[in-house]
Amino acid sequence: MAQAFLEHLTDTLSQIEADGLKKVERPISGPQGARMQVQGREMINLCANNYLGLADHPALIETAKQALDSHGYGMASVRFICGTQELHRALEQKLASFLGQDDAILFAACFDANGAVFEPLLGPEDAVISDALNHASIIDGIRLCKARRFRYANSDMADLEAKLKEAREGGARHVMIATDGVFSMDGYLAKLGEIRALADRYDAVLMVDDCHATGFMGPGGAGTPAHAGVSADILTGTLGKALGGAIGGYVAASQPVVDLLRQRGRPYLFSNALPPAVVAAGITALDLVAQGDDLRARLFENTAYWRAGLERLGFDLLPGEHPIVPVMLGEARLAQEMAARLFDEGVYVSGFFFPVVPKGQARIRTQMNAALTRADLDEALGAFERAGRAVGVLP
Repeated sequence: MAQAFLEHLTDTLSQIEADGLKKVERPISGPQGARMQVQGREMINLCANNYLGLADHPALIETAKQALDSHGYGMASVRFICGTQELHRALEQKLASFLGQDDAILFAACFDANGAVFEPLLGPEDAVISDALNHASIIDGIRLCKARRFRYANSDMADLEAKLKEAREGGARHVMIATDGVFSMDGYLAKLGEIRALADRYDAVLMVDDCHATGFMGPGGAGTPAHAGVSADILTGTLGKALGGAIGGYVAASQPVVDLLRQRGRPYLFSNALPPAVVAAGITALDLVAQGDDLRARLFENTAYWRAGLERLGFDLLPGEHPIVPVMLGEARLAQEMAARLFDEGVYVSGFFFPVVPKGQARIRTQMNAALTRADLDEALGAFERAGRAVGVLP
């Protein structure tokens, strides 16, 4: 490899570290949970997407073990060649029923689902209108399609309507609105009631990425559209958060949408099928979600208690009702220092900073889950108070 190229990469990495933007991974031992072992220490875990606490649930583990025995380790193929088992179709149909859609199609991750959904459905005669804070996977998926692209300011309905008018006046054949159901860095919910009304007014298709809502938001955990009392035309989501926390994504939609994605969705056509153990456990996770009113109630009780405790201590929080509770710190170095202090206190969190969030808006993104006890939360609040004073965030 050319030495000049390697030096360029080394200089880039050095600058990332000098700017306080270097991300560090800490290996954990044992399963994901409310408490876990990190570098030989037990830590309270406040930064996983394990909203319902199912990542180490005995029923999911047992189902996965049984599937290994009955269906093998991996598919060693893409779906349309010889990689589809009856388990895959069972999970797709169960997801579709749970979400109120005709059918669903599985992907290796929701990043792939969002990467697949736009190109087969939209052509150069069409337009796609995307919220400015949408997940990177939506942004990348839109880049792959040839439709005319518009972006509206986050949750700004006047700006969205202006873009819809511009697309229609520009002669767009079909128009799609794309939005996260929950904006994951902030914990804000999309205004899906208003977005649905605008989509209907301008005859637009509504696509919602519901990764941070499926399983616990809305009646029965059916997600942000259900929470808002509306329907989405296309739903993307993941098995990697509330639905067990492993891996895997999906698109749930009307039958023609799913059928066309099976024919032309490149991440689907050119990626191995999900392993049987993951698929079988996904089916069991949906069963647990269907019976999970107590888990959802505990999750939101924890969220309210945690938010009230942080506010009482004097931390700057973004408003919201979602289990994502961002503690705003401003600068990347401060977020890194706060996270390090909390690690020393036995609380596992991560600092978020540019390019994940805008410059000057660095934060600790705390996330609640149903497995956390009141004792866990009280211990973590004490750690936040001590760490906040140590770094100068609290007086």
